[in-house]
Amino acid sequence: MIETLEPFRVELTGYCYRMLGSGFEAEDAVQETLVRAWKAFDSYDSGRASLRTWLYRIATNICIDMQRSAQRRALAVDLGPSGGELGAPLLENAFVQPVPDASVLPEDQTIRRETVRLAFVAALQHLPPRQRAVLILRDVLAWQASEVAALLSDSVASVNSALQRARATLRVADVGAPLDVSDPVQKSLLRRYCEAFDRHDVRTLVALLHEDATMSMPPFSWWLRGRESISLALSVPNSPCDGAWLVPVRANASPAFWQMRPGLDKPFGLVFLDVRDGLVTGSTTYLNVEEFLPLFASSSATPIISGRPSRTSVDD
Repeated sequence: MIETLEPFRVELTGYCYRMLGSGFEAEDAVQETLVRAWKAFDSYDSGRASLRTWLYRIATNICIDMQRSAQRRALAVDLGPSGGELGAPLLENAFVQPVPDASVLPEDQTIRRETVRLAFVAALQHLPPRQRAVLILRDVLAWQASEVAALLSDSVASVNSALQRARATLRVADVGAPLDVSDPVQKSLLRRYCEAFDRHDVRTLVALLHEDATMSMPPFSWWLRGRESISLALSVPNSPCDGAWLVPVRANASPAFWQMRPGLDKPFGLVFLDVRDGLVTGSTTYLNVEEFLPLFASSSATPIISGRPSRTSVDD
């Protein structure tokens, strides 16, 4: 029985992650899905729905139930104005959380990888749960409207209407652009950024930023916008970036890096970069690594690196 259900784990985790914005909550939802499916397997009717559709129906209901009283997860730029005091860290459930690629992106399926990017997942959280499910199933997983209607026990017309409303909401959100791994300009940008970060060369780092670039550091709601503000933040005495270096990690189908520091046997932070038109448009550094490090440690595709490694290519 477990052998029959287990192959669906990664794709279900990806679906639940987009629905919930948290790798840990996604894992919990999938585990509950598989337990319920195992208990009810004798009543499963393959003539009414495929096993995959049946599992997604269970997972969807679980995710919607988990969202009924949950706070909407967001990015720091959605939580208030830029600048100000650093303040106290917020609870984990305030932010969209990172996730290793291996946990949410099946290797044997063609799927829109960019839909696990932080900005996209954060934008999804603006949608009511059922609209969110419709958009993910239709636009990310490429289900037919009739399949989604059957899963949600709804009409095709209602599903199409929900999809139109969800698309309209996402058009308003600025989800940025995914990294084009075949673009030599973007590859060069990331390489130069990592090298400048390694040298703590603030002038070069700032030169690689878009004029309206943002910088944030969850779990703090504090964030900055603009080259000048970011330059000042990077130039403070005893900056945590001074002496640090970046190690590529596969996370959220994005340019992502462990930020390592001398004397630490684990990452100091997890850095995500947004890039567009040959410039860095945003950097998000998760400082609460203790909270999600176990999720990454369990993923063989994203080893935790201690000590200072030799230069690792950003193409890896």
